[in-house]
Amino acid sequence: MATVVIYSTRVCAYCVRAKQLLERKGVEYTEIAIDQHPAKRIEMLRLSGRASVPQIFIDDQAIGGFTDMWALEVKGELDVLLGLRVNKNTDPQP
Repeated sequence: MATVVIYSTRVCAYCVRAKQLLERKGVEYTEIAIDQHPAKRIEMLRLSGRASVPQIFIDDQAIGGFTDMWALEVKGELDVLLGLRVNKNTDPQP
């Protein structure tokens, strides 16, 4: 399964939604609360280039915020990134 990191704040509704989606899928994640650890905000900006939360990383790949993650879910690509499903396009042919 993939390694997931979410930079968040305590008062962010989109952060809550992102975490709920991952929890429904049974995916563990590491949450970094930038309102409790201000130095982590600088780290988030450096890694993602964005100042908004949440910022979600799957296997060190910045995927963006909740709406970006939801778009991946709708397209059926999120489970592949999370390692919950194999991408049929990359499976070797028998």
